[in-house]
Amino acid sequence: MRGALSWLGRTVGSLLTALLLVGLGFYLHFLWAGPELKPWHRVRLEAEFTAADYADGRVTTLEQYREREQRLLDQVRTDIRKHLTAADRLPFNRFNPGSLSDPNVWAFNWNRTFVLQPAGDANGGVLLLHGLTDSPYSLRSIGLALAARGYRVVGLRLPGHGIAPAGLLRFEVEDLEAATRLAMRDLRAALDESKPIYMIGYSNGAALAVSYALDARTDAALPRPAGLMLISPAIGISRLAAIGRIRTGLSDLQGFGRAAWQLIEAEVDPYKYQSFSFNAAGETQRLTSRLTRRVAAIASKGPVRDMPPILAFVSTVDSTVQVPAVIDSLLGRLAPDGHELVVFDVNRLSVVQPMLVADPAPLTRRLLAQTQRPFALTLITNASAGTLQVKERRSPALGKATTERPLDLAWPRNVFSLSHVALPFPPDDPLYGYAAAVTNRHVQLGRIEIRGENGVLNVPNWMLTRQRSNPFHAYLVERIESFMATAPHNH
Repeated sequence: MRGALSWLGRTVGSLLTALLLVGLGFYLHFLWAGPELKPWHRVRLEAEFTAADYADGRVTTLEQYREREQRLLDQVRTDIRKHLTAADRLPFNRFNPGSLSDPNVWAFNWNRTFVLQPAGDANGGVLLLHGLTDSPYSLRSIGLALAARGYRVVGLRLPGHGIAPAGLLRFEVEDLEAATRLAMRDLRAALDESKPIYMIGYSNGAALAVSYALDARTDAALPRPAGLMLISPAIGISRLAAIGRIRTGLSDLQGFGRAAWQLIEAEVDPYKYQSFSFNAAGETQRLTSRLTRRVAAIASKGPVRDMPPILAFVSTVDSTVQVPAVIDSLLGRLAPDGHELVVFDVNRLSVVQPMLVADPAPLTRRLLAQTQRPFALTLITNASAGTLQVKERRSPALGKATTERPLDLAWPRNVFSLSHVALPFPPDDPLYGYAAAVTNRHVQLGRIEIRGENGVLNVPNWMLTRQRSNPFHAYLVERIESFMATAPHNH
């Protein structure tokens, strides 16, 4: 019997070893036979801002920060654009000079920090923080609207972003946080002390805004924001940190550069990376997990107080962030102090609803039924099952009663939901809008409509099917402006 067990153990061990070797073989084949790394994946961006630059006093003003950016943009020209092969000179490569995806064919290259100064005295200041792999372009339309309302607007390009995907290999959370602090202090210094400053964050930028606000509760040296506006906030995401760090470390070995990349795609978007590194995934997970732990620790002693009013926007379906985490890990832990959650429901037209794989209705019913909710709730949903028109259902904090009003807005006929990437962009956005005016000057990703046989065209499904702009964007901007007009000035 003992011999039989010993034989079985050796056999199982041999099989496991064989499987491990086969798996390792497939993995190495994936690394060496996968998509080729391009110059924009390999370049080392030496001038990129780091937390050490801020701590050591080398970069402490927005002007100095933007000087570093210019050196980075110059490096793109010298170290990438001048080394393109014939195979790289494609009509939809952002690094190919003069291509439809070249950001330099635009009147302004939005891959850099921008400052919008209103005519006359500013009513206040606004810092815009974009999301992971994005650029300041993602909050461009909101920034322009607020500048027209008399606010000084700073759209910050976060470290590692907007230049080349290689920037995603080495940035750390601390670099993003230091850049945020620098921008807030610079914005404060540019305004009269009596003027409020606000923060608007999208996705990862929203998590940065919340993290900054938590720091400002106890650090008198940090300017306090008068309010936070969070768009698809990255409060809860999938756990990729461990594998991210392992693979990023492996990529430093000769011949293993491919290991640092979770995804390598053609860079067709002038203002958003298509390639994605494991380091970016790991650092984002580190930011969000640390943030939720901080909020939970404070909330263990009672509702979190001394936070600026928060206005958050989410879509009930979001493949990038966990919508319940926004409620359970952040808003639900706050003291009732002017906070509100705006939820964009799916299109509930009667012919669409039966085709939904997972109906998010239980989430909205749970929220509407809560009587001790410390934040107000607004639901944007179909006026009825037979119409594309939408209505607003609002319920106050610590209350269950709801009010309704119709909105002069409607779902586009062929759109069944919003998406994580849709919320900040208007329908007429020149890059992502489905209703953008036709131009032949640059790529228009929101207008792509291609039909043909499966498996023929090398275009990712998400690029063809994912909603890229928000039919209710005008409502979002209206709510932001109203929120800023009524929020107390906590600075």
